[in-house]
Amino acid sequence: MAGDDKTKPVGHNSGLPPLTYRDAGVDIDAGDALVDAIGPLAASTKRPGADGALGGFGGLFDLKAAGFKDPVLVSGTDGVGTKLMLAFATGRHETIGIDLVAMCVNDVLAQGAEPLFFLDYFATGKLDPGTGAKVVSGIAEGCRQAGCTLVGGETAEMPGMYAPGHYDLAGFVVGAVEREDILPRTQDMKLGDVLVAMPSSGPHSNGYSLVRKIVERSGMSLDAVAPFAPGQSLGEALLAPTRIYIKSLLPLIRTKRIKGLAHITGGGLTENTPRMLPDHLVAKIDYKAWDMPPVFQWLQQVGGVSDEEMRRTFNCGVGIVMAVDPVVAQPLMERLINEGEAPFVIGELARA
Repeated sequence: MAGDDKTKPVGHNSGLPPLTYRDAGVDIDAGDALVDAIGPLAASTKRPGADGALGGFGGLFDLKAAGFKDPVLVSGTDGVGTKLMLAFATGRHETIGIDLVAMCVNDVLAQGAEPLFFLDYFATGKLDPGTGAKVVSGIAEGCRQAGCTLVGGETAEMPGMYAPGHYDLAGFVVGAVEREDILPRTQDMKLGDVLVAMPSSGPHSNGYSLVRKIVERSGMSLDAVAPFAPGQSLGEALLAPTRIYIKSLLPLIRTKRIKGLAHITGGGLTENTPRMLPDHLVAKIDYKAWDMPPVFQWLQQVGGVSDEEMRRTFNCGVGIVMAVDPVVAQPLMERLINEGEAPFVIGELARA
């Protein structure tokens, strides 16, 4: 029939060029280039129990090959928060991946678990393979420090979702612990147990909305020399990566010397330490037992932040708190010191 257009392709718009995914803002070739760059980085994190090539639909892990006999799986997930904004502002993307891994693996360590494998989620509006490779290189470094393998992840390019040059990160870790080593062992905790701290490397990945507000109030450029860290720019000093405590503390957990462990993240010392304790005990912390590192002194002074606000927002120089028997506290600390660590006592357990 004349004028009948039923034979035209559905959705055909005569006179306009055909559209591709790239026209919509998604570059599959850029994604493939990033995957190629990630391959060697992921391979560098391989450990016993890990199998399968990067790019499969799922990551495989053999618990038996990893040496576990009666394992309980422990999972964790986290991000980096607004610390990312400093990475964007400074163009420094090499260590933000370490933060991502650290926030996840230190959490499962608090349950006594060894991190086994890690996956990441990297989302951006327009994929820059160079930036993506820097981020993933940091993730791989974090995995090496934690002794876990990077089995895979997801890269999402979503035009219109993020400002130019911005991205978001999420991390996922699965660990395992022998049933008899699960922490905390609240039934073993008692009055007078000692609280031993492991130092942080700075704010780690918490409180950065307040950090950025304080930097704004200071009027300082992120390129200026940090008042609390000579030889470093302010941005570089504030991007110091989160410490990973796995290799120092996991052997001690397996000797049953640690009764409980708290990872000091959002909520600071006041909210995280109680998470490892039974209801009848509280942490009696002596805040004069250590000097806050210079970065926290600067933040408090410039921001006019109260002591209470500091303690519930930042780690104040304490990345991990352990509850241990007084008899083993000194030998435990000596072992850590011999390994290059700098533990210190911050208090004890008292009656609630």
